[in-house]
Amino acid sequence: MMKKVKERFKDIRIERTDEFGRTSLKKNYRCSRSLKQFYSGGPFIVSSDGSFIVCACGDAINIVEASDSSVKSTIEGESDSLTALALSPDDKLLFSAGHSRQIRVWDLETLKCIRSWKGHEGPVMGMACHASGGLLATAGADRKVLVWDVDGGFCTHYFKGHKGVVLSVLFHPDANKNILISGSDDATVRVWDLMAKNTEKKCLAILDKHFSAVSSIAPSEDGLTLLTAGRDKVVNVWDLHDYSCKTTVATYEVLEAVTTVSSGSPFASFIASLDQQSKKKKTFSQETHFITLGERGVVRIWKSEGSVCLYEQKSSDITVSSDDEESKRGFTAAAMLPSNGGLLCVTADQQFFIYSVVENVEEPELVLRKRLVGYNEEISDMKFLGDEEQFLAVATNLEEVRVYDVATMSCSYVLAGHKEVVLSLDTCVSSSGNVLVVTGSKDKTVRLWNATSQSCIGVGTGHNGDILAVAFAKKSFSFFVSGSGDRTLKVWSLDGISEDSEEPINLKTRSVVAAHDKDINSVAVARNDSLVCTGSEDRTASIWRLPDLVHVVTLKGHKRRIFSVEFSPVDQCVMTASGDKTVKIWAISDGSCLKTFEGHTSSVLRASFITDGTQFVSCGADGLLKLWNVNTSECIATYDQHEDKVWALAVGKKTEMVATGGGDAVINIWHDSTASDKEDEFRKEEETILRGQELENAVLDAEYTKAIRLAFELRRPHKVYELFAGLCKKRESDDQIVKALQGLEKEEFRLPFEYLREWNTKPNRCHIAQFVLYQTFNVLPPTEIVQVKGIGELLEGLIPYSQRHFNRMDRFVRSSFLLDYTLGEMSVIDPETETEYPKDKKIKEESNASVSAMEQESEADQKTPSRKRKSQKSKDRSSKKRL
Repeated sequence: MMKKVKERFKDIRIERTDEFGRTSLKKNYRCSRSLKQFYSGGPFIVSSDGSFIVCACGDAINIVEASDSSVKSTIEGESDSLTALALSPDDKLLFSAGHSRQIRVWDLETLKCIRSWKGHEGPVMGMACHASGGLLATAGADRKVLVWDVDGGFCTHYFKGHKGVVLSVLFHPDANKNILISGSDDATVRVWDLMAKNTEKKCLAILDKHFSAVSSIAPSEDGLTLLTAGRDKVVNVWDLHDYSCKTTVATYEVLEAVTTVSSGSPFASFIASLDQQSKKKKTFSQETHFITLGERGVVRIWKSEGSVCLYEQKSSDITVSSDDEESKRGFTAAAMLPSNGGLLCVTADQQFFIYSVVENVEEPELVLRKRLVGYNEEISDMKFLGDEEQFLAVATNLEEVRVYDVATMSCSYVLAGHKEVVLSLDTCVSSSGNVLVVTGSKDKTVRLWNATSQSCIGVGTGHNGDILAVAFAKKSFSFFVSGSGDRTLKVWSLDGISEDSEEPINLKTRSVVAAHDKDINSVAVARNDSLVCTGSEDRTASIWRLPDLVHVVTLKGHKRRIFSVEFSPVDQCVMTASGDKTVKIWAISDGSCLKTFEGHTSSVLRASFITDGTQFVSCGADGLLKLWNVNTSECIATYDQHEDKVWALAVGKKTEMVATGGGDAVINIWHDSTASDKEDEFRKEEETILRGQELENAVLDAEYTKAIRLAFELRRPHKVYELFAGLCKKRESDDQIVKALQGLEKEEFRLPFEYLREWNTKPNRCHIAQFVLYQTFNVLPPTEIVQVKGIGELLEGLIPYSQRHFNRMDRFVRSSFLLDYTLGEMSVIDPETETEYPKDKKIKEESNASVSAMEQESEADQKTPSRKRKSQKSKDRSSKKRL
């Protein structure tokens, strides 16, 4: 029976492929966008043009694009928690400081620390760079304010007088006025004179109208007014001419940030319209307007004259988990973005809100234009929204669902209403065109949302455990199902639900069944809405017939709990993913296992069909995403872009775009790159052919320098060897080899060394390798060669064989010396020739002459050793033989 089912499954698959001509199989996915943790709270600074934000992320410093929250670059720290950041006016230098008291200066082009020093006796709490870029002011927990020369790294000014931790510091906006202002938690603000020579005259004024710590200070645009905000719920307006307090504005809120409004900005026109509504005759230039942010999480605009609040947000854009006072999350900092970029506000839960003024309406309004999420925590589930799949709904370890714009990876809006963590979600498009979202939470409720209006339209109660899985109907969209930790499966009716309802109504259940012996981890609805499948902790999956939840079959075979179930879009089968590291496909008719896919090294947490059911993707606790072929049971590709378990997997129905998220709080967006890879491969092949022909032409034209460079670019080591070998046989080859090597960049020298290492191991090629190696060291000094990335391993492979070759040459040289010595001790012997009288006569004359010479030597030296005489006799014999 099992064999017949498998053959039928295979025949159906092949027949459908041939008859309907399905789209080609996917061979590769490419990670196009990624959202990572880029801000963990603490200091941040915005560039002068507002294009990027520098913020602290643990021990590291991230440079983040303000447009799409992508991490542009990262500066790795040295286990030092950051407490202060500052940028130079030209955005070329970055200043950082932390609990280690080390002040560092970074070059943003090279991301290298160009100098560092210590000066404070405690952590640096605030920083500010002078408009000239030559001075850096630091505020410390040691109650001191220091000014440093940026180029020299030495202290130019030393100010003391605060009785508490100095929290903030800034230079006067007018660079010609040498004034420094600092705020402390001793409830005072001090004004310092940078030009004073007398120590007693350094402090120009002490502004002490606050009764609590001064959390923020901001000068006006003209530099004549100073605003100070404190945790005593007031804002003081100071005249910087005589340092008198002009007015005190009571805000009735613990303030964390105050900022002024510059003229000519959209906020200025917005305030002008608010002034007209308040029927005041005073002009904007005569008044001081400012913005405050604090614990309530709302933006408020004030006018100093009369302490009037011109604008206040109706509700906070920050979601609060419960009514507990300690759980309230407000704003912690704010800054006006340059170039009319809007108002940047930072929340306590590591988010950046960018507000802008909408002027194309009857009444201008302050709206949240962009939300950049610095940290998502662990991601439990995600789904694409709408037919165009431009948005991604993400359930994290929070009480809200965050909806991201896929193009910019910024959080467009949130769906808040649950009282505890959201564990599961699903999406669909209703018959009326509205995008619906259903969520299951740890608060034992399900909620139905209209994502178009961003409102909750229904709440379902009745489960007695955490709701771990939810799924919409696929065809009629008239119901959805939920599986819970209470081991029950429920079907919820959507009949009579008004999608435009302002208040959520109570959802009703159609049917309920106790489906498993343990928690239900996953549910899925068939394409025709006739069946529903559940996967459980009890290591089984069950199929139920709708709408009455009649049991059809139980799928048994997994050795551990089942995390994911999904129906095939075309066949009568179900796919399950389990903690036993396998994915299985089951026949619905009899519950038999048709295929088993093995390849993950840990639990498989999610699996989903793509390409009309001929392929699927899976992700697991090993942090891997895998692409599979159903027919061949082959893993086509494996991707490793996560550092922790991948809990969430979303597949677009139209675009088949894939999104993954996991315990590392990273969201990756994957696009099918099969077609683009084919195009790139074709272009590369075409370019390779053209350049190969260009190489052959260069060889025919004897342009060896050009030919060698082309051979290097085309990665043709044999051709490179042939060219070098040919040059070695010619005269004046050194110059051409040197020119070819000089055309390489320093990092490109790794490739020649790879070739030389291989040639050097072969006796018939080592002489060419040694010759080219000699020329290489002439072109690039050893001090620069060692700087090439990965050169150490290559040199380790070159040295032993080079030593062996030199030892062999040394033996040859020694042997040649022995031959020279032997020939030196013997007479020079000409080769024998056949009978020719003139030559024989010449030989005889030479032998006679040698004999007479030896006789004269023996008479002259009678004490000649016997060995020498024997050698002379041997010479006589040899001469006689030749005669």
